[in-house]
Amino acid sequence: MRFTSEHRLDDGVVEREFTLGEVPGILWTPASAPAPAPLILLGHPGGLRQMYPRLVGRARRCAAQGFAAATIELPGSGDRPRSAAAERARADLRRAVRAGEPVADEIVDRLVLPLVDRSVPEWRATLDALLALPEIGGPVGFAGGVISVGVRLAVVEPRIAAAVLFAGSYVPRAMVEEARQVTIPLLVLLQWDDEGNDRQQALDLFDAFGSQEKTLHANMGGHTGVPSHEGDDGDRFFVRHLT
Repeated sequence: MRFTSEHRLDDGVVEREFTLGEVPGILWTPASAPAPAPLILLGHPGGLRQMYPRLVGRARRCAAQGFAAATIELPGSGDRPRSAAAERARADLRRAVRAGEPVADEIVDRLVLPLVDRSVPEWRATLDALLALPEIGGPVGFAGGVISVGVRLAVVEPRIAAAVLFAGSYVPRAMVEEARQVTIPLLVLLQWDDEGNDRQQALDLFDAFGSQEKTLHANMGGHTGVPSHEGDDGDRFFVRHLT
C-alpha cells in the first residue's frame, strides 16, 4: 500500500488516498480515537470521483463513532481499464430496461459475476494492508453495495463481523445460493421503488441469508431516496457489533 496524499477535513478526520497495486482507494481515520480503531469498508457501485461526496459523508459518520473507514475503486470503474464484456452486458441490460422487458438472468450473470470474482480478492488484499497499519484494528464491518460483492465478502472473509447491505443492484441467482452461507449480523436496506432493483429478487436474497440476526428496512422511494434516519440506524448497528 502506497499513500499518495493526506489532508485533514474540517472536522479533523484524516483523509489519505492510496494505491494498492493498480487499485486506488481512500482511507479516513477519526481525529481522536483510541488506536487501533475498528474499520468499516465502504462499498459503492463504482466511480470514486462521482461517489466521493456520498462516500466522504458516510466516512465522517463512521469517524464520529470512532471507526476508521476505507473504500477502493471497483474493476472497470473510474480510471481503471474497462472490460469489453462488462460493457456489452451493461448495454444489453439498459436496452432491456428501456424496452420494458425483464432483464434476463444471463445478462445479470455476465455483468455481476465477473465483477464479484475480480473485486472480492482486491477488497481482501486491501483489508490485509489496512489491518497492518498501527492505527487500524478489528473488528471489521462492510457497508454498502454492490450487494453481491458484500455477499461474497461475508462468505469468504472471516474478519468481517457485521454488514449493512444496500439492495440496489441486480443479483445473480447464484448469489442467492451463496447467501445461505452468510451467518454474520446483517442490516439490509431496500428502497421499495428503486428503478434499478428487482424488488422480489431483493426479498428472495434477504430470505436466503443464513444469519440468525438479520433485519430488513424497506422504505418508499427510488434509489437515491434513502431516508436520513437510516444512517442513524446503521451507526447504532455497527456500534453494537463492532465495539
